Amino acid sequence: MQQSINSNKSSFSKRASCLVLSSLFVYSYQINAEENQPLLEVISITASKTAQAINQTPDSISAVLSDEVGLISPQHISQVLDLVPGTWISRGNGQEHLTAIRSPVLTGAGSCGAFFMGIDGISIRASGFCNANQLFDVNYEQAAAIDILRSPASTLYGSNALHGVINVITADAFINDNNSIGLQLGAYDFARLSNSYGQVNENTAWRSLINITQENGFQAQSGYDQQKLTHIYQTQGPVWDTKSVFDYTNLNQETAGFIEGFEAYKDSTLRRSNPNPEAYRDARSFRAYTAFTKTNENGSLTLTPYLRWNEMAFLQHFLPWKGLEENDHTSAGLQSQYRYRWQNIDWVSGLDIDLTSGSLRETQEDDFSPSVPKGVHYDYNIDAQQFSAYTQGTWRHENWIVRAGARVERMRYDYTNNTDSPRACAPNVEVCRFIRPDSQDISFNALSPSINVQYLLSENISVYAKYSQGFRAPQATELFRLQNNQQITDIDNENMDAYEAGLRYSSPSTNLHMAGFNMRKKDVIFQNSDRQNVNGAITQHNGVELEVRQQLGEQWQFNGHVSFSQHTYENETSLVRTSIINNDIDTAPRWLSNLNISYSPNADITAQISWQYLSEYYLNPENSAEYEGHQLLDLNIRYQLAKQISLSVHVLNLLDEEYAERADFAFGSYRYFVGQPRRAFVNLVWSY
Repeated sequence: MQQSINSNKSSFSKRASCLVLSSLFVYSYQINAEENQPLLEVISITASKTAQAINQTPDSISAVLSDEVGLISPQHISQVLDLVPGTWISRGNGQEHLTAIRSPVLTGAGSCGAFFMGIDGISIRASGFCNANQLFDVNYEQAAAIDILRSPASTLYGSNALHGVINVITADAFINDNNSIGLQLGAYDFARLSNSYGQVNENTAWRSLINITQENGFQAQSGYDQQKLTHIYQTQGPVWDTKSVFDYTNLNQETAGFIEGFEAYKDSTLRRSNPNPEAYRDARSFRAYTAFTKTNENGSLTLTPYLRWNEMAFLQHFLPWKGLEENDHTSAGLQSQYRYRWQNIDWVSGLDIDLTSGSLRETQEDDFSPSVPKGVHYDYNIDAQQFSAYTQGTWRHENWIVRAGARVERMRYDYTNNTDSPRACAPNVEVCRFIRPDSQDISFNALSPSINVQYLLSENISVYAKYSQGFRAPQATELFRLQNNQQITDIDNENMDAYEAGLRYSSPSTNLHMAGFNMRKKDVIFQNSDRQNVNGAITQHNGVELEVRQQLGEQWQFNGHVSFSQHTYENETSLVRTSIINNDIDTAPRWLSNLNISYSPNADITAQISWQYLSEYYLNPENSAEYEGHQLLDLNIRYQLAKQISLSVHVLNLLDEEYAERADFAFGSYRYFVGQPRRAFVNLVWSY
């Protein structure tokens, strides 16, 4: 199978070379073209917590703006984040997903712990209580922007920002003064009603954003209903400015499980079947926070108290015994940040506190085997406290910019086992699948430094080099949801040393970013071949990325990216019973690419065609099972019917490719989440 990957890699290398050459051609063309239409300059605070134009930032950060989201009118957040280099949101069924940012698609109890996912810098879920599918908790459809920072960002964001950050930015109610109602209809009875309404007064502004979605599903007995509400209220005062956000989401999903069998996604009957019609997921979330900001001539102070609540129940259709999990957690926290400017030095310092109370209960209706019995598998409560302090300074001298910082963090779990037995099985069962450790307290400490050096070669070109250290504390489920007679866990933080070098070119019509990275992750938490949670794996993550945005005269625009990366096991572990050193980590395609070309002959119409490439990848650590990869072509057209009415048409999978959104090999079988065939959607928006 290794030969297969390598031979396919060779064939795609030619395509990648063509991409790079075409990008250089576009660049060359524009240098000599009349620069009529400048690109929009995007300001972000995600990378450094200070406002900075992305095209001047010495980090691998990308932003997807609301207009780009509006043009594609996505049904799933994966369609949005496909526009970002080095990022793959692997779509499951309905609104489910798994995440990869400069990483394989990570699975298991702690998979989501490798990524910080937040709204305005506040984590969607409490650290230690993440869910692999948690991006369905955000109103990305009506966000002002979605920032994606690739590489460890633990200095500013703490535990979970190990591989990167996804930060959803809410609208500024003082700026976003357009009211609108939208109706989107499409394949499989998809329907979405959305509304944006607000008012701007002299010193106050507010905006309410709501969208309601339903879909009956491509596969039998599947579909979902989802509602999202975001309310923003802002004030401007003589001393303090405030921004309050109230955010609520509700998801009721009938889930279609994996279809099984080698390349089953190519079978016209199997691909529409649902082996798990009983599966479902119900999830609700609420966040409320107010940012109080006081600004003077030397800097600013921001205090952001917040509340967070999440509740979810789902059937574990991906396991043969299909247990029911119910979990919830409630948080209160405070983020404080002080920014100070003095001559050519900027300082950002902060203290963060997060207090969380959560619970988890897993049950099963019917006996599966003596080691997998019916009844209660787990039932526990956790009180968690997270305390952290950070500081970061930026020094500018002539053409040099140096940024350095560090964070210290402490995470504490107070765990209570609510069952009266350490095992879910009968006493005579030798190996029990479900083990409940004794009630206990456990803490984790971390220090995360970073340094970044940037040199301005000219007004348009800069180069940079950076080192950052990321970490993540073990998730609660890794510590207290034990299996196969494991009585205690002796696991600690995962840590990663990351090196990156990059180049940025920026002109009114061109933004180009190239970066190479080398990351080594140590003390990786994994479930060994005895199904026990342990530290000890070492993995290597190397790659290069190219991102280009190019305005081609007044009517054409080219946006694209290509990423090559390799993610490998670097030491022998007990993950499986054979040697896997230097093997590719499973579900880690080496090549990711997305190219789109937009044509706007006038202000009333925009047409965009988009090509996505995902290369082949292995499905297991032994590298003995493989998915062949796929290419997809999408078409988006938006037309201004009248001054206040726009119509858009979206055709996805234009060439009707048979593909899998995600391929897997487990329990001795190939299994797939099915990619949907060619389908169309129509979106009508009335602005008032």
